[in-house]
Amino acid sequence: MTTSRRLADRKVERYEKNITKRGFVPQTTVKKGNDYPVGPIVLGFFVFVVIGSSLFQIIRTATTGGMA
Repeated sequence: MTTSRRLADRKVERYEKNITKRGFVPQTTVKKGNDYPVGPIVLGFFVFVVIGSSLFQIIRTATTGGMA
């Protein structure tokens, strides 16, 4: 397969531009932010389950008469 001179020149140009950029890779490609690892809905559900179960345990303990 033959390529036109124009395409070949464009590839050479890209290659030559890339040579000057080699070795200058940023530490991370992802922006650092104050994002939580979980979403707000999952966090809310977790808080609901933890607090709800502890309240349920307190109510159950109070109605059964303590630690007997």
